[in-house]
Order: sequence, then structure tokens, then C-alpha cells
Amino acid sequence: MAMYGVPVLILKEGTSRTTGREALRANIMAARILAEVLKTSLGPRGLDKMLVDSFGDVTVTNDGATIVKEMEVNHPAAKLLVEVAKAQDAEVGDGTTTAVVLAGTFLEKAEALLDQNIHPTIIIEGYTLAMRKALEILDEIGVKVDINDTELLRKIAKTALISKYIGSGATMEKIVDMVVDAARIVAEPRKDGGYDVKLDNVKIEKKKGGSILDSVLVKGIVLDKEVVHPGMPKRVEKAKIALLDAPLEVKKPEITAKINITSPDQIRAFLDEETKYLKEMVEKIAATGANVVICQKGIDDVAQHFLAKKGILAVRRVKRSDMEKLERATGGRIVTSIRDLRPEDLGEAELVEERKVGNDKMVFIEGVKNPKSVTILLRGANDMILDEAERSINDALHVLRNVMKEPKIIGGGGAPEIELAFRLRKYAQTLGGKVQLAVEAFADALEEIPTILAETSGQDPLETLMKLRALHSQGKIFAGVNAIDGKVVENTIDAYIIEPIAVKKQAIKSATEAATTILKIDDIIAAAPPKKKEKEGGKEGESPKLPEM
Repeated sequence: MAMYGVPVLILKEGTSRTTGREALRANIMAARILAEVLKTSLGPRGLDKMLVDSFGDVTVTNDGATIVKEMEVNHPAAKLLVEVAKAQDAEVGDGTTTAVVLAGTFLEKAEALLDQNIHPTIIIEGYTLAMRKALEILDEIGVKVDINDTELLRKIAKTALISKYIGSGATMEKIVDMVVDAARIVAEPRKDGGYDVKLDNVKIEKKKGGSILDSVLVKGIVLDKEVVHPGMPKRVEKAKIALLDAPLEVKKPEITAKINITSPDQIRAFLDEETKYLKEMVEKIAATGANVVICQKGIDDVAQHFLAKKGILAVRRVKRSDMEKLERATGGRIVTSIRDLRPEDLGEAELVEERKVGNDKMVFIEGVKNPKSVTILLRGANDMILDEAERSINDALHVLRNVMKEPKIIGGGGAPEIELAFRLRKYAQTLGGKVQLAVEAFADALEEIPTILAETSGQDPLETLMKLRALHSQGKIFAGVNAIDGKVVENTIDAYIIEPIAVKKQAIKSATEAATTILKIDDIIAAAPPKKKEKEGGKEGESPKLPEM
């Protein structure tokens, strides 16, 4: 016999569940709020955010990826947008704010369609068609460029930097010069005419003190270390460098060992043996012809003394990543056992020198065998400025890498978004059914970017949008917003507002994928958070309960 009225418990106690339109609206709202936070930091006139973490550390930035990473977002749908920003940053290194703002706007427009009882599946189909068409249009309107044109690379780097905290005056010019030189030095030609720019070969070393204008580009590697012994040379020309991943110390036994000593002579013999062992190590290094030792691990005081006597410059406890950069730059090989060190394992450099930077000493390794390794030594008044300068340089380097990899550019200032919206509306008319509405919603969402740029630069957003639509209908495909001068220009490329096509493509792809992922969700099942253990003897502030009699 069937039993009715018996509750069936499937989910754990305390689990919350939201379904259908309610779940969808909650997710859309969360994503929109996150996009709303980032909106005001878009573009050259965008404002900065001050983020204070749970330890009280302060970050001031307008870099989209940094803002969403530092915000400690809790809502699961908003976390999806955080992943979008991270993916955009990892893939192309710029356009993170654009990607998040677009994703939020796509969802906002989708919400209006949901109110008209259009099924999420149809909206997803329309958005996917619109994305494919948008990528085709971008390829069509992209302008091929000569990547050997230094002036063009400077303009592209400027567009990436102008929206940053450091993006003005002599400071920006200094950073643009360093970034363009660094990218050109490490670029390696490919068979198809493009260049591979391995950003691992550009090391950014920060040192507090001075100003950004005191920063320098070093054609080689800079280590934030000093020479280990005062008796060692501080400058070595025609350096032969041993790269060691082995300690220049007497190895301690892995298990606890006791040594019973019955006379002072035994102590002396023990110490003499240790000294002899370390001396042999140094002799072995010197025999290979090495005059510089860079060690990933420690160097014993006695070993330091013998190295100094041999006139060998030594640096210890160098990071693994720096060791790998040195390996690539000097043509040497990292050796894990001193016994295996041979003359052919040594790296070469014209000069290894310890120099004073600010109040600290650093070791400069210049004139390396493979000049495809450079270091940008950043100076700045405080850690906050240094961190923001590093983020800005990373963005500019990524932008240059993208344009050297895929040598096509488009105008910035919202021009491509207006052109895409204009053409997508025409494309929507060729489609039948409700999908047409989704493609039009996608086009409307794209126009949010120039609207925000107009707003942040003090222009009337609606008037600007109408002007841009009129110019694009006349065939001016790169008409956009010049946010610095606060006006509409007919050709953003001529106004030197330039973006690599790869950044725009990735932003549209990332934003569409995030929006369609959120639109697919119709059920949120959230587990109850773990309960805090009650303190023994009842909750804090309560007296312990007595057992009942």
C-alpha cells in the first residue's frame, strides 16, 4: 500500500534551494552588481578603487583583474565573472574590465527578454550566433600593421597605459620606452612573419625609493641580493658563472646523531675535516674556471672565506625562477651536484657587478650570451605605486605581445563596439523568430562600452551615442570616443587610440561565455555553512550546564 503525506528528505538539513526564474534573477543580479562596481574604472578617465583586505593591507588600482581578485567575492554567480576576468588576464593580459562589464550588460539585456517570456535557451542561441558574427566582423575591420614600426608599438602601449594610475606625462613616456624596448629585445621571429614574445624573459624587479622616472631597463638580469662576503670582488668582467642548485655547506645527517668526543683533539680533527671538505668543494668550482657562483641554496661561512680567497664573487639563496632566467640568459646549466660541474656548464656574461640601489645592494648581470633576457628595475616612492606600476607594465607588455603575435589592430574608444552593434542589427534582420531579439539585445549591450567612456569623460552619454551611430552609418568604422579630450573623433586610429584585435576578440568571447553559463542555471542548491564548534562548557559567556538529576 502506498504511503502518502510522508516527507522525503533528499538534501542535508540546512541546505537552501532556489529554482526557476527566481534562481536566474538572483544570479543575474549578482553578476550585474559586480559589473556595476567595475563600470566606473573603465577607460582613461576611469576612477580607482581602494581595496582593504582582512589584514588591513591597502590596494589602490583600476585594473579589473586585480579588483575582482582582491574583492573576496562570495556569491557563486559573481565568482563566475571573477573567473572571466582571470581568464581574460591569463590569455591576453588586458581588457579585463571590458570583459566583466560586457558580461554584466549581456545579462541585464537578457533579463528584459526573460520578462517577455523568451526562454533562456533561445537567448543563449542568439548570443552565440551574435558572438560568432562579431568575431567575423572584427577580422574584417581589423587593420594589418607592420610590427617593426616602433612608433606604432609606442602608440599601442600608450593606449594600454593611459587608463592606468601612472598613465600621464613623463612617467608614462618613461614606461612606454622601457616596455617597447623590452618587448622588441625578447621578441623571436616566427615563420609566418609574426613574433613570439615570451614574457618570462622580462623580469620586473621593484625597489622602493626614488621615483618612476629613476626606473631603468637592464639588458640582463638583476638579482635582489648582495655579494655574500666582504672580501669578494664586487665587479667581475668576462664572467664565467656557475649556477648551483646545491648547498656549499656540510650536509647534516637526516636522522638525529650523537657524537661522543673524549678529547679536544677530536673536536679539532672534526672541524679540520669539515674545513677540508668545504675547501675541496671550492677547489672543484675554481678548477672549472668559474669566477662567479650563483647558488640557490646556502653558502657556509668557511666556504665564503675560501671563495673570497680565490677571488670568486658569490651570491646565495637566489629564487628558482631567477635561476631559470639566468640559465636561459647566460647559456649555463643549473647543476644539482658540485661533483658534476664541468667547464661547459658555466654561463657567460660581460659583467657581473654589485651596485647600490636606494639603500640596498643588488647584483647586476649584464652583457649576457643570450640577450633575449631583460630586467625592468622599477623605482617608486612606496609599495602601492610600485605594485600598480608593475600591473600597468604587465598589461602593456601583454598588449605588445598580442599585436606582435597577431599583427592586426582596431581603433579603441568604443569604436569597434558601435560598428559591431550597427552590423549585428542588420544581421539580426536576416534571422527569423525570437533569436532575432537576442541578437539585437547583444548589439544593445555592446553599446554600453562607448556610453561608459563618454560618461567617465564628462560627456552626455546619450548625445555621444547618437553622434557615433550617425558617423558609423556614414561608413566611418573607427569613429569613437576620445575620453582624454572629452569629444567624439571620426577615426580613433588617427587619434592614436589603438588596440590589438586579440584583446577585443577575447573580451567578447569571455563575456559571452560567462553570460550564457549563468543563463543556463535554473537551480541553486547551496549547502549549509559548517557550524562553529561550541566551546566546551557551553557557548562563550554561558555557564556550563549541569547534568540533570
